[in-house]
Amino acid sequence: MADRARLVWRRYASEALGTFTLVAIGPGAVMVAARTGAFSVVGIALAFGLAVTIVVAATGHLSGAHINPAVTIGFWSVRRFPSRDVMPYIVAQSVGAVAASLVLAWILGPVGNYGATMPTLTVGRSFAVEAGYSAILGFVIIAVATDERTPAAVAPFAIGATVFAGALVTGPLTGGSFNPARSLGPALVGGIWTSHWLYWIAPITGMIAAMRIYELLRSSVAVSEGEALGVEGPIEAASAHDARVG
Repeated sequence: MADRARLVWRRYASEALGTFTLVAIGPGAVMVAARTGAFSVVGIALAFGLAVTIVVAATGHLSGAHINPAVTIGFWSVRRFPSRDVMPYIVAQSVGAVAASLVLAWILGPVGNYGATMPTLTVGRSFAVEAGYSAILGFVIIAVATDERTPAAVAPFAIGATVFAGALVTGPLTGGSFNPARSLGPALVGGIWTSHWLYWIAPITGMIAAMRIYELLRSSVAVSEGEALGVEGPIEAASAHDARVG
């Protein structure tokens, strides 16, 4: 029981650290660009994509590298993540995002709206953009996580490239969030809550829809119902290994 609790807390800590890194690099790039003019929308989108690639590669075998409440809820909705871990993961992700935004505010000051996401389209169109591109991301994630024909090493690059493409296209429109925690950190620190609900409901809706569609399309693979799933596949095996060597 003690070993199980220790492993679970390691996973939560990994999610917090991973989300901290994502927000420090992604919204951090937005703030640096606003302060220095060092790079453009392309550079910001690349920063997001590289951040996700780095975090998935570094923590995918530790916590599954969800680093996104919409991913956690999406996996749970298709019975590929246990209910008991959903809320702790979301809390850990949110804490990591807020902590990163606090650090960015301390280092850079109130520039670039703290990297907050705000729509430039109507609410309906912004919802469609965030939900639609979250669906694309969710489809890629569940494909690399559950299909045994996809090598685990592909996951960081496939997911990072998807985030880069999505941020590149949607950044000027909605901020290109696809991630409620990523939007929460800057909103809380900067007090910028413009259409904030959209950045929770739209990504979660898109992620659930895409993962359910993939479940209908793909052939069956050997993943037990309720087994903890990360973006590189099941993470219980890695936890068991840690328990043996830890």
